Amino acid sequence: MAEAAKDQILLGEAADWLIALHYEKPSAQDMAAFHRWHAQSGAHGAAWSRAQAMLGAFAQVPPEVCRKALASRPRPDRRKSLGLLGALLVAAPAGWLAWKELYWRDWMADQVTATGEQRTLALPDGSQLTLNTASAVAIRFTGEARRVRLLAGEILVTTHADPSPSHRPFLVQTRQGTLRALGTRFSVRQLDQRSTRVAVFEHAVAIKTVQGGAAMVPAGQAADFGAGDIGAFTAVEPSAALWERGMLLARNMRLADVVAELARFRSGAVHCAPAVAGLRVSGALSLKDTDASLALLAQSLPVRIMFLAGGAIGVGPRQ
Repeated sequence: MAEAAKDQILLGEAADWLIALHYEKPSAQDMAAFHRWHAQSGAHGAAWSRAQAMLGAFAQVPPEVCRKALASRPRPDRRKSLGLLGALLVAAPAGWLAWKELYWRDWMADQVTATGEQRTLALPDGSQLTLNTASAVAIRFTGEARRVRLLAGEILVTTHADPSPSHRPFLVQTRQGTLRALGTRFSVRQLDQRSTRVAVFEHAVAIKTVQGGAAMVPAGQAADFGAGDIGAFTAVEPSAALWERGMLLARNMRLADVVAELARFRSGAVHCAPAVAGLRVSGALSLKDTDASLALLAQSLPVRIMFLAGGAIGVGPRQ
């Protein structure tokens, strides 16, 4: 079977799971089956990442509208596929529908990474783009601008002087706004459907939210922003970009936050019990071998690692 055909089949399966997990009520058996499917290969993980990125197109549709659109179809005909996602658009306002159709025509993901995968790309202008785990981007270079749209996950950008005589700006777009690089190295992370985080390691980045808010973030600072607001700046260290090398450098981090970061690199759920969530962690942990990192936490802290059904992991107090 041709690779393109295989990819299409996997993408359809991923969309099936996307609908089942987000708009239905999956049982424990369903979750276990999903984890088995996801763990089959890197291609399965990549298909899941792409389907999740596409889900962002429906972020503004209320969940109850999605459920009604799905329920309106006879169950035998309800293959939960990417085609079925299109049914959700029918329930949306006409203006929203037109915008989303334009969005997905222009901004279909060009590059995706599976859970636990990272990838570094050389862009046409000589800039470097690194995708973190479970990320998706669309890349559009024109005569007017160099644009990268972050559809899901996190990226690290190291810009290069534009070789074009028109000196095109380098822009990173998210759901919440646009970032303009000013000769810099910075990371951008889509935290959730409502907020983006930018961390600047060199020079500066200008933020402009979709509702017109603006700020300049200098080197050594980070900021979270939504569609209409920009949060207070916080200090960020160069080590915050070590995920590019597959490492997490914890400096007095809460255990719950460390576990949450490791969870981003695993296909199964990872839960940190409240009783140990506030324990402090300092040290270097591998993001490429999260099993080893969890074992290291168990050795250095009064916690134990519990392997649960469906590939889930629990971090709880040592008995």
